[in-house]
Amino acid sequence: MAFTAKNLAADDRFLAAILHCANQMLSIYRESPRIASIFAAQQRWLMAHAGFALHYGHPDDGKSGLYSGRFIDFAVRNDIASRNTAAAFMQEMLAYRFLSAVPGPDKRTRYLEPTEIAEQHFTRWLVAHAMILDSLDGGQRADKISADPSAMMAAIQPLIARAIIGSEAVRNPGPTFNLFNWANSGGLVMDYLISRLPEFPRTAERVVIGPLSLREIREQFMISNTHLKRLLTQAATMESVGWTEPSRKGDFWLSGRFILEYWNYQASKFAIIDAAAEAVLGPAVRDEPQASLVSSKVP
Repeated sequence: MAFTAKNLAADDRFLAAILHCANQMLSIYRESPRIASIFAAQQRWLMAHAGFALHYGHPDDGKSGLYSGRFIDFAVRNDIASRNTAAAFMQEMLAYRFLSAVPGPDKRTRYLEPTEIAEQHFTRWLVAHAMILDSLDGGQRADKISADPSAMMAAIQPLIARAIIGSEAVRNPGPTFNLFNWANSGGLVMDYLISRLPEFPRTAERVVIGPLSLREIREQFMISNTHLKRLLTQAATMESVGWTEPSRKGDFWLSGRFILEYWNYQASKFAIIDAAAEAVLGPAVRDEPQASLVSSKVP
């Protein structure tokens, strides 16, 4: 039986999985900022999932094939983006060579497909999540996916996309999460802040993560000083983040409420990925829980 969001959220070991996942997203960004920019804000992440799913053949659609008109209509119909934003995203993906034109059944329509580099990075995203799930229960999802990555992506990813796009828990986890995840580069800043957590007692109102260098964040994620300060100021006004001393001095802290929003989002997302993997691969092997999740190595 696949994990549920409820039992993942209740598992204290899942904190290590969350931290590992945050660090993996940051690692992908450092290696390839352009490809990782797709994961840096929720709207772009949802559009990327939609594009891949349409290419592979989105469930309940009855057809496959990715082209601008179909993608834009899908994004608008599912409240992911406006027509202009969806069209601009497609043009950006073409400019970055994450999409390329291919022959299609209708010569009047310009069909597109993800390039090899785009598919490789999305497969890496899937394998990283599968390895973390495997580390929780001793399953073999990652090995099975890695044995035939193209076929596995084509089978599993549309199931993930459909569930994510239809999930309120993933798309709207809470006000502070939404603040970060809808801002340009905000998702990466949030992953960075969460990756600094030393621990998380569930009853804690605040968790101190130590000194915070705004300069380091700006340089690492190519975010302007104005944008970063505005983001942190808004979060501080919500009492979700702050400093232990006035005027941005002392150590930085995250509120327990904010951490739980992130925790519950990850639990919902991982449950969706596990359900999709089980539908394609069959039930994972249920061994004794492993002592540590952090030791997982993602290629």
